[in-house]
Amino acid sequence: MTQLASAGGDTGADNVGGRGGESVAPRPYVLSAAPGPLDPEELEALDAWWRAANYLAVGQIYLRANPLIRDPLAPEHIKPRLLGHFGTVPGLNLVWVHANRAILARDLNAVFVAGPGHGGPGPNACAWLEGTYSELYSYIPRDGEGMRALFAQFSFPGGVPSHCAPETPGSFHEGGELGYSLLHAFGAALDNPDLTVFCVVGDGEAETGPLAGSWHCNKFVNPARDGAVVPILALNEYKIANPTLLARIPEDELVSLLRGYGYEPLIVAGAEPARVHQDMAAAMDTCLERIAQIQRAARDGSDTTRPHWPMIVLRTPKGWTGPPVVDGEPVEGTFRAHQVPLPAARENAAHRAVLEEWLRSYRPEELFDESGAPVSELCRLVPAGGRRMSANPVADGGSLVRDLRLPDWREFAVDVPGPGATEHEATRVLGGWLRTVTANNPDNFLTFAPDELASNRLQDILEVTGRKWQAEIGDHDEKLDRDGRVIEVLSEHMCQGLLEGYLLTGRHGVFTCYEAFVHIVDAMFNQHAKWLDASAAVPWRQPLASLNYLLSSHVWRQDHNGFTHQDPGFLDVVLNKKPEIVRVYLPPDANTLLSVYDHCLRSRHYVNVVVAGKQPQPDWLPATEAALHCARGIGIWEWAGHRDEPATTPDVVLACAGDVPTLETLAAAAILREELPWLRVRVVNVVDLMRLLPADEHPHGLPDSEFDTLFTRDSPVIFAFHGYPWLIHRLTYRRTNHSGLHVRGYKERGTTTTPFDMVMLNDLDRYHLVMDVIDRVPALRQQGAGLRQRMVDARLRARTWTREYGEDIPEVANWRWPG
Repeated sequence: MTQLASAGGDTGADNVGGRGGESVAPRPYVLSAAPGPLDPEELEALDAWWRAANYLAVGQIYLRANPLIRDPLAPEHIKPRLLGHFGTVPGLNLVWVHANRAILARDLNAVFVAGPGHGGPGPNACAWLEGTYSELYSYIPRDGEGMRALFAQFSFPGGVPSHCAPETPGSFHEGGELGYSLLHAFGAALDNPDLTVFCVVGDGEAETGPLAGSWHCNKFVNPARDGAVVPILALNEYKIANPTLLARIPEDELVSLLRGYGYEPLIVAGAEPARVHQDMAAAMDTCLERIAQIQRAARDGSDTTRPHWPMIVLRTPKGWTGPPVVDGEPVEGTFRAHQVPLPAARENAAHRAVLEEWLRSYRPEELFDESGAPVSELCRLVPAGGRRMSANPVADGGSLVRDLRLPDWREFAVDVPGPGATEHEATRVLGGWLRTVTANNPDNFLTFAPDELASNRLQDILEVTGRKWQAEIGDHDEKLDRDGRVIEVLSEHMCQGLLEGYLLTGRHGVFTCYEAFVHIVDAMFNQHAKWLDASAAVPWRQPLASLNYLLSSHVWRQDHNGFTHQDPGFLDVVLNKKPEIVRVYLPPDANTLLSVYDHCLRSRHYVNVVVAGKQPQPDWLPATEAALHCARGIGIWEWAGHRDEPATTPDVVLACAGDVPTLETLAAAAILREELPWLRVRVVNVVDLMRLLPADEHPHGLPDSEFDTLFTRDSPVIFAFHGYPWLIHRLTYRRTNHSGLHVRGYKERGTTTTPFDMVMLNDLDRYHLVMDVIDRVPALRQQGAGLRQRMVDARLRARTWTREYGEDIPEVANWRWPG
């Protein structure tokens, strides 16, 4: 281990200071000798690669022409808008080249996760040096012209983002929002026994909540059947404008923290390149040998205890090898190196001169031949084919996806002799099917839950597996299993991130969560949806298995939790994303839930959000009808409406989406049939919420003519909806009959109360729906006066009953569809 030295080239002594408004360029350094595992030739080669990658990174941020600086830099060679992040790049490039050394020496199957994903120039540079960039983008060859194209496209209109993104070869981790690198890395390692994931964790990223929880992921890695993650905590002291916490605590405190998480940290620290290379090579060798020992012992059964996994703490200066001083202010080793150290290089001659010297300090004439291609010494450090981290198929998970072996869901369907004649817990029925899905796919499917698997009635899965667990097991623990296919950890962030990593590397899974608390991962959902959207436009990326949510314990049935657990707004968040990516399903009963989820697990490259209740609810459709209804996504339930419907134009349309809204709508339809038998009522049930959108706004959208056929052009429509009412208006505002649409849904009124009292609080109950019909059908404004008054009275009786007896009034609790 070396101590943190000044940030210059050989000793740094001549690169420190600066007076007044001076700007000081880094000097080319002569690589000094340093003892360690690298012989002089290997040390020179690794350092040359590192310099080449750093040079290419700086070029991406600044240059649009003159890539090999064979002419003096002129304003026209520099981009008009300078965007990017240099500060973290030298550390990323250092890890990459040392990972390559390990891959070549050990024939590793490895991928790279850049937690500081804003350092996109680094992985771009490494992919170009490895030749992968040119293989995937033929217009960016590995020569001088390709280098110019690589530089020109970076953070430029029509080009590529400044972060690691789907366009970046070898990346499966979006660099936009920080906090998820370890989650994606560990998700990739699950069920990938020969995979090594080199994961660089930024020290600013390490301050985020998701990352702080992520250190515990090692408690879910079974060395006998999973791969390994090598976390590299990159401490360069600063984030955008402030010091980072982990870089400013005493080293013994940091080491104790990481050991408490279950790691054995190795420290690599310094600024003198030769010393850092030697220490990094030694640390990598130690980590990988220790991992090999752990895996061998676990796989031959000689040691099944939970290991302490090795990791690396890398302390190097922010903006290492960059300008030490700009305009009289220290830059290298400070927060000022985070983004663009020379922001006025195009218009400011002094900045431009420093930039030229900075680029020349890497000695590009030694690194690239006359054509601009990397010299042969660099090419010898490139692993072959798919062993290149930039070309590893694991990082393009869609190319590895295998179809799930799904049982026929109809064999798990419940018998429905007539609408509402039986009732089941829909998610428990689904759990029986998922039990067989889990058994049929022992290395390709995982279920994630924040301690809510049994609460959401999916515990039947545990009949064929246990909860994956590597920590201590107590005498009274149940269903814990080193090889378990369910991961339960009380962190929605961890569940989401691990599943994302699993999906991004070619597998399948389900995330079940309480509906109200899935909001915790709103931002993670956003990032994954953006990744899916962007990667769909990258020709060489293949579609991934869909991200499947099952949201239960939903807003309408929180009998013992209450207001804090009542929020259906995730649907609103989801529908902000590109329509090509998102799907929302609200199955009304057990059989439709089975049909919908079979579709979801077969789908590719979507985010599927399914909301279903876990409490006993009536069964409406037998399997055959459920399959047809779900295939349509929307349809008229003729048995529930007026007997002459749909042969005639209805007086009113009762629409519903969601299990509880469907129940209340059917109960309202039954009241209308009994009280006003002449009223022509049409009942429309919506399973696929996207069917409400116009056809030109979503692939599942209904053409206007079909929408008008269902909902009419002028009849009143009373829509009982699972979520916030305005979402339905947002989806249908362009429709002909939108002015006739009245939506009932959640109005942010909730508490711990009975199921029917909950719907009454939000005016979604059957009696209020009948009142809505009377208020909006012109013919009923006089004729329906008596019925309306009886509905008001019925609401009062129901509320009084709950307040006196603590349960719903029998006429509601025992209600059945009259048939």
